[in-house]
Amino acid sequence: MSTVDGPTLMPDSESAKDAIDRDTRRGTRKRWAQPLRNKWNDLPRVQQWGFLLVVVAVAYLLPVINPLLITTEPGTDWPIACFQMSVFALGALGLNVVVGYAGLLDLGYVAFFAVGAYTAAMLTSPDSPFVHIPYLWTVPVAMAVTMFFGVILGVPTLRLRGDYLAIVTLGFGEIVRILATIIPAMKGQVGFQNVGRPPGSGADGVPIFSNSNGTPWYWLTLTVTIIVLLLAGNLERSRVGRAWVAIREDEDAAEIMGVPVFKYKVWAFAIGASVGGLSGALFAGANGFVNNQKFDVVTSILFLAAVILGGAGNKVGVLLGAALVVYIPLRFTAIAPYKYLIFGLALVVLMIFRPQGLFAARQRLLAYARAAYTRVARRDAAESPSQPSKREAK
Repeated sequence: MSTVDGPTLMPDSESAKDAIDRDTRRGTRKRWAQPLRNKWNDLPRVQQWGFLLVVVAVAYLLPVINPLLITTEPGTDWPIACFQMSVFALGALGLNVVVGYAGLLDLGYVAFFAVGAYTAAMLTSPDSPFVHIPYLWTVPVAMAVTMFFGVILGVPTLRLRGDYLAIVTLGFGEIVRILATIIPAMKGQVGFQNVGRPPGSGADGVPIFSNSNGTPWYWLTLTVTIIVLLLAGNLERSRVGRAWVAIREDEDAAEIMGVPVFKYKVWAFAIGASVGGLSGALFAGANGFVNNQKFDVVTSILFLAAVILGGAGNKVGVLLGAALVVYIPLRFTAIAPYKYLIFGLALVVLMIFRPQGLFAARQRLLAYARAAYTRVARRDAAESPSQPSKREAK
């Protein structure tokens, strides 16, 4: 609070009426943009879950039905395109914890994606001199390793803010890529081939999780994404999620109110890193090949673009934003060389006309506070009808 402005006075009945009228007019202007949201909020919880189950069933059937209007064929195999969208969306969910919930600008998120992919490759590929374990065991190992790297990065750097934190994380992403180039055990551009995959084979002896069949990989990644969505939703509504929102809105105010800011920021980095490592491990298994050319700065910026495009802090919005970032170049192969130009223009237009993203995060606590204030203002206005307003006094 500024020492010049002084404390804010409580509104009188006239200002309360003006505030109510202003909120009513604002709600009227916005009503055309969110009729579906209002209808959705009015539905009982059971019906909401019923609709969600239908959406999930359609999502599982996407690689099978191959919709004619949105398919990426013949340029790109549609099931493989579905997997690429899903694994990118899973990684964007992890970045959403850092950027959308905690408000920390991370430009080197691709480093965690790379650590997860290299962990799976170095523990399963025959080109690796390290101990080999089954692929499914590498998934929790990759999450643990990337969480460790998230803590290692977060502890010395999370006392920085804004641009300084962005530069440090960007440097961390480049450090990981350069280490993959110069360390002999990580094989640089040669990389690791024949990365492991989940077990199982069909009746003809062909592995179910083959590199040319994207459908089982998509189903596996979609199942993992749903689990992460449920966990992220519970985390968002918990004490940790409320602390992240407080840090995002005003870090100094949160610290004054007793929130252990540094601890929760480290938690955000660690949790986001673990989800990034999970998506990297799935990416390595599906591609069967990992080298240092897949984890550059551009990929990290695309993760961030997916979060901003969909709506930072909104899980569903981030999923759709990530799917669009991957889908557009695959669908329109003729304009694929111009994809970064298109994304740049789209983000500029979006920041001008809808800076909160395609699907803005709903601030439920702030909405409840506004509703409570409106009720109190209406009650005060109703209790003093005999007092002349300022306009009538004039």
